[in-house]
Amino acid sequence: MNKLQTKKGFTIIEVVLVLAIAGLIFLMVFLALPALQRSQRDTQRKNDLSRVQSAINSFQANRRGAIPTLAEANGALVTEYLRSNNDQFEDPSGKGYTFVQGDPVGNYNTNERNNQIQYAIGSVCNGNGLTGNQGGRKVALRMQLEGGGTYCLNN
Repeated sequence: MNKLQTKKGFTIIEVVLVLAIAGLIFLMVFLALPALQRSQRDTQRKNDLSRVQSAINSFQANRRGAIPTLAEANGALVTEYLRSNNDQFEDPSGKGYTFVQGDPVGNYNTNERNNQIQYAIGSVCNGNGLTGNQGGRKVALRMQLEGGGTYCLNN
């Protein structure tokens, strides 16, 4: 009486196949994660630029329509409107934002750090550049995004 003996378990090919599939899944996640993190940081930067736009509108409402100068943007605008009630106003890297003089011609130094906001009085956004000579009550805000390109808003 010969009984067929069957051994329970996996063959080496089945084990290697499962490990290869798991490795591919981990590789895909590993490659996609940095892009997702960049996208999240850029989204925060865009939201922060919208906060600046709202702060400028509040500044104007409280000061009879006056636009904050570059010095006021780095001073009173940040302390009174953006950091009131212990709010944070920092780049996702943890550095505070800095307002720098905007170039109404439309040039933008792509080597600038992500925590710099280009502040151009008398300008408006037009695609990737700025158009100057739009009057004293206009302000264009623009910043470089980590994922590439720039983001621009008008007041």
